[in-house]
Amino acid sequence: MAKGLSKSRYTQFCQCPKALWLRVNKPDEATVDAGVEARFESGNEVGDLAMGLFGPFVEVTTQREDGSLDLQAMVEKTKEEMAHRTENICEASFNFERNYCAVDILRKTPGGWAIYEVKSSSFPEFDGQETRLEKYAPDIAYQKWVMTQCGINVTDTYLVCLNSDYVRQGELDIQKLFAVIDMKELVENEYLKVPARVSQAMKLLAEDDEPDLDISEHCMKPYGCAFFDYCKRQHGIPNDVPTVFDLYRMNFAKKLEHYHAGRILFEDVREEKLSDKQQMQIECTLNKTEQIDVNGIREFLNGLSYPLYFLDFETLQQPVPQYEGQRPYQQITFQYSLHIKPSATADYEHREFLAPSDGSDPRRHLAEQLCKDIPMNVCTLAYNKGFECGRIKELASLYPDLAVHLLNIRDHIQDLLTPFQSGYYYVPAMHGSFSIKSVLPALFPDEPSLNYHNLDERCQNGGNAMTLFPQIQFMEPEEAKASREALLRYCELDTWAMVKVWEKLKEVTR
Repeated sequence: MAKGLSKSRYTQFCQCPKALWLRVNKPDEATVDAGVEARFESGNEVGDLAMGLFGPFVEVTTQREDGSLDLQAMVEKTKEEMAHRTENICEASFNFERNYCAVDILRKTPGGWAIYEVKSSSFPEFDGQETRLEKYAPDIAYQKWVMTQCGINVTDTYLVCLNSDYVRQGELDIQKLFAVIDMKELVENEYLKVPARVSQAMKLLAEDDEPDLDISEHCMKPYGCAFFDYCKRQHGIPNDVPTVFDLYRMNFAKKLEHYHAGRILFEDVREEKLSDKQQMQIECTLNKTEQIDVNGIREFLNGLSYPLYFLDFETLQQPVPQYEGQRPYQQITFQYSLHIKPSATADYEHREFLAPSDGSDPRRHLAEQLCKDIPMNVCTLAYNKGFECGRIKELASLYPDLAVHLLNIRDHIQDLLTPFQSGYYYVPAMHGSFSIKSVLPALFPDEPSLNYHNLDERCQNGGNAMTLFPQIQFMEPEEAKASREALLRYCELDTWAMVKVWEKLKEVTR
């Protein structure tokens, strides 16, 4: 496959030819997204489940002893199953002049065969809007082209995705879980482009010289490119000083407009029309100064009262609902940390909850414990409170007997993000971000106890927590115990970080 095409390589070429060349020739230059592996695993789970969507099936996946796929064996098995008129063939494989594809579900029709491409995306992403479906058309069109070149009549093309309107009630109903979308018109438009693109891609893969392609909208559309940082460096955009690509809440098209006009560094855009926060970011960075609005911070702090409860949730998102009343990708709260400051002179107390690691629904136990740990009518602090408020509202809807208490907690939550997002406090080290993961090291650059990288490597960020918790039930006891401890210490640091940020706000107003 080193110099051949697959459907993933083809779609990458469609987005950016240079990205395909780099993937084959300079894979180490990719910046790996921490969430990619988790999304890959989710996609595998959805794909495996979708195989049974149309009844009995045969899967032709074949592995060698080293675990790699035996593509030729899969092609031969596909031919055998098609000859036997097997109704549903999963991972049906085809190869035409080093153009390979594996069809997620190949289904027999009266006049030929239908392609069903399975994606782990959820239906509301599309919302009936054709433009949101377009990104999947090149993938399916390439499969149709390869099959057609192999002499097979492709009668229909479909996209299979998750229907997030589905709510699990009892046993999982995969007929209701999945939505099947007819892609015929979109695929026909893309199909005409495939021969030329395949020829161009194969020519590109045969070249030793790296393509010279400037950064543009294709770097982020339809997907963010793993080689974006590499290409920025190649085109003279430094990574050791702030640039227009680091500006707060400027859309990518506007950043490109500045870049193509030669306005790259902060001093280059200083006189351009910018938002107040973007201007603040630039001036603080260039002048190496801090922005501290004491009156604004003091007004925020005056809205808080003792006892103070610092709250942080951890959640997981499962593409396939595991629990009663759950939708695809619904946030499931399984853990919280709580630091409590009873009064101005009292020491901090810490409470925490981590659901049992047995695969059971964690929400009822968490909701009950939360009501015990946070009394009604007290001031609670969260960072970016919309997340915590949303989860509490969901719990209240799920458990009516706890709703009054839960909604009271929600209604008394204040947002520690406010003084930063409002521009009351900014230092250049925040780099245009007001997330706590940016604010904390900016305010406490030399405090090892507040450095998430010093935590157990099992859990150093929310993505780790989201993937680690559901895996614990399958671990050996010693590893499970260590993993639970890692989750507890991570979540504890989240609320302790909030405590330190709140203390810093008080300090600058004295």
